[in-house]
Amino acid sequence: MKGLQQYQRINTQTSITDADPHRLIQLLYNGAIERINMSKARIQVKDYEGKARLINKAIEIIGGLRSFLDFDQGGDLAPRLDSLYEYMERALLEASLTNDVARLDEVIELLRSIKEGWDGIREEVVQQQAV
Repeated sequence: MKGLQQYQRINTQTSITDADPHRLIQLLYNGAIERINMSKARIQVKDYEGKARLINKAIEIIGGLRSFLDFDQGGDLAPRLDSLYEYMERALLEASLTNDVARLDEVIELLRSIKEGWDGIREEVVQQQAV
């Protein structure tokens, strides 16, 4: 099991090292969703300390996504995303305090819908970077 964890850590570090900026954002979305899902499993087995760690990590990741927002070139989308990320951070805190799985699912769905839009522009971004 320890070997598997080391492999996953190395694999994740390699993915991040090799990632272009667009891919890095995709990895952050995946990481937040994964940690929220894992926190739901921790709630089921009453491991509240583990749940809190995972939710805190998801909040940190969302904070990282907020820090990437470009308010100069992002038009009206950047402030809207900022507000949505802030809402998600608050919702995760509340869900953590009350062990509210439905609230966690709500944040996962919000992240997935933003990620789908981000994934949808992948090809266009890669072409622009090649130019």
